[in-house]
Amino acid sequence: MPKSAPFWRPGAYAARRPYLLARNGVTAAVRAWFGARDFVEVETAALQVSPGNETHLHAFATELIEPDGARATRYLRTSPEFACKKLLAAGETRIFDFARVFRNRERGPLHHPEFTLLEWYRANEPYETLWEDCAAIVAEAANAAGSEDFKFRGRRADPFAAPERLTVGDAFMRHAGIDLLATVSAGEGDRERLAAAATKAGIAFGGDDDWGDIFSRVLVEKVEPALGIGRATVLYEYPLPAAALARAVPGSDKVAERFEYYMCGVELANGFGELTDAVEQRRRFDHAMAEKQRIHGERYPIDEDFLDALALMPPACGVALGFDRLAMLASDAKDIAQVLWAPVAEP
Repeated sequence: MPKSAPFWRPGAYAARRPYLLARNGVTAAVRAWFGARDFVEVETAALQVSPGNETHLHAFATELIEPDGARATRYLRTSPEFACKKLLAAGETRIFDFARVFRNRERGPLHHPEFTLLEWYRANEPYETLWEDCAAIVAEAANAAGSEDFKFRGRRADPFAAPERLTVGDAFMRHAGIDLLATVSAGEGDRERLAAAATKAGIAFGGDDDWGDIFSRVLVEKVEPALGIGRATVLYEYPLPAAALARAVPGSDKVAERFEYYMCGVELANGFGELTDAVEQRRRFDHAMAEKQRIHGERYPIDEDFLDALALMPPACGVALGFDRLAMLASDAKDIAQVLWAPVAEP
């Protein structure tokens, strides 16, 4: 496959410039939307003690050298989440961050090694409020870019239409014929039961794939392509084994306060009613890192400062929105690199 031309070549740049200017318009509109609602814009550090503790996210590692020669490993963050939650513990109640984040082993039409997550948090507000935020921000982006329709890979969605609301359990039944919640009990997934259902649905998976791996395969192959068609879809009530940073729905041992927001089959945002139990959060981190070690042969440290902050953090909800993807859909771009001013050079 021939290597693409450098982004700065005049011809290639001229073709991308309309998308980049549209991105700027979306950025300004979204900032104004937050400002009108008393949100404070924050800027958090990209270098962190821990990049995040999710099994299948891969970080960039570097070394911090102090003036006295002391050395310590640091990571480029995969999300600004830990730092933002520390600011909630400090006393902020409504914040947002246009955060440059970094994820290794990711490049494609919807993925880039360095990209922008727009994250925002509300203290002492229900997490369903974030669904309304997402719909409003999508509409702001469409207006700023002059777009009446979002399109991607033959799918379309109206950015101004009220979103469909669909639980994960209902989505798995509708699109894959799988009773997902029958494979969850006491917060844990029954791997063999889900494996049998996935096999019946025609999903291929590895013999060492765990419940979460099989869940993700069904989601990607059967469910996601059917979401956000004609209008956005709020996919909510994720099963607890797939909600590492979310609190459980009150009274449930099966589902959590987690949602994802889809348009044109594209995941735009991932939000939570935030977990504030440090003991439970550590347990989930330990489990995720044990899985990362088993599958990928590596693990990341736990940010003890973050766990300490959870003791002071108020009840809150937060969401991460892939800002480059939003700019893509709003500007009718076909590849994430079209809306990045200076993409990361290919190997």
